[in-house]
Amino acid sequence: MHVTSRQFKDNARGAVADANLRQSLATMKTGFRAKRGVAVAALPEFEALREAGKAMKDHTLAHLDHYLERFEEKVTASGGHVHWAPDADAACRTVLDICRRHNARLVTKGKSMVAEEIELNAFLQKNGIEPVETDLGEYIIQLRHELPSHIIAPAIHVRKDQVADSFRDTHTQFPADRPLEEPRDLLDEARTVLRDRFLTADVGITGANMLIAETGSTVIVTNEGNGDLTQLLPRVHIVVTSIDKVVPTLEDSSIVLRLLARSATGQPMSTYTTFSTGPRRPEDPDGPEHFHVVLLDNGRSRMLGTQVQDVLRCIRCAACINHCPIYGAVGGHAYGSVYPGPIGSVLTPGLASLEEAANLPNASTLCGRCEAVCPMKIPLPRMLRHWREEEFARHLVPARARWGLRLWAFTARRPALYRFGTGLAARALRLLGGRRGRLARLPLAGGWTRVRDLPVPEPGGTFMARYKRRETH
Repeated sequence: MHVTSRQFKDNARGAVADANLRQSLATMKTGFRAKRGVAVAALPEFEALREAGKAMKDHTLAHLDHYLERFEEKVTASGGHVHWAPDADAACRTVLDICRRHNARLVTKGKSMVAEEIELNAFLQKNGIEPVETDLGEYIIQLRHELPSHIIAPAIHVRKDQVADSFRDTHTQFPADRPLEEPRDLLDEARTVLRDRFLTADVGITGANMLIAETGSTVIVTNEGNGDLTQLLPRVHIVVTSIDKVVPTLEDSSIVLRLLARSATGQPMSTYTTFSTGPRRPEDPDGPEHFHVVLLDNGRSRMLGTQVQDVLRCIRCAACINHCPIYGAVGGHAYGSVYPGPIGSVLTPGLASLEEAANLPNASTLCGRCEAVCPMKIPLPRMLRHWREEEFARHLVPARARWGLRLWAFTARRPALYRFGTGLAARALRLLGGRRGRLARLPLAGGWTRVRDLPVPEPGGTFMARYKRRETH
């Protein structure tokens, strides 16, 4: 997985200044958050489902080898094939080998974060096979040669007029003066273009929201139906997914399904929930003749038994992203990784390396909102702190920051000195702020004051001074 997270700070500065991006992110805040709140409030047992989902995934991860082997047995028994891929290169080559065996030239793809992670599209193109994304958001960013900026809404950063420009540049078979002002116009044109791709594709590739060990089934949830067309119409269906997606039973999958859509889009259930079990049988009216599952590790097994194992409970709902103040300010591309937001800030250092992604665990206020809304109760703030501690222990933190932390630690261990220093600083800030009550510039705080004023402390002393006075009354 190629990441550019070293440039996070520069990327973030550019994102904050992007007016189009700010407008797009404002829509996300009022949309996903509000709908999730309504959906959760309407389900009294939501908290009980969260506990059940957490327990189920913890059990599965503790016995991951057993459930993966059972899944493989069931897929094989149904006439399918399972391929084990230790890394991205192995996964890409496995998909390419399958495509070549079936003389594939055109591949349709349903939305798959794992396929993005292994950069499958670029690999197939380099080897003479044309991949076509069929999820509307993924199709838009494919035309724009961009990475997704959100897990469930990959083109959330793109404005309507930008989509129209991309369609006019690419769909040259249509009249140049056709109307593309309304969302329905864009949708109809994309449907017309993609319909032919669905019908002529040699291979269909999807991801998987879950793998069911009990039956050897794969599960996808979509709102557009493109996943069904991708896996039913071509002769070959390839599922590219990761080892952490397995669940033990069909009943366990129902827990995830009740949590997933409510946490992601605020729906009780996604429009399409599709279970696939092996290739087409003689009595089946449709479906692929060949069924393959490529199981990717790519660093996930290294996380088992570590302090970041809990991140493997993730069901990719993006609730943490939708509620994160940092993502809400800079968007997904600033993270320089396929996985943005709080979940990406924990997952990316594990999949790539902390050296490459050390900026990401620091891109958090540690407000805890991500953990509060996570349907699988993943302790993201704790794991972000773990990566920060690792960064410090490996001497990846710049020397100036390390000395600053040492100075803070020195004073924090000496309460009298700490109270004296904070009291002196509060008085100095009030003096500098004057009547305005805020500071537009402050040495050593340029990162804050460059985009906002710094409020000065209110009269009355520090928190500890106020607390002490309250106790004596």
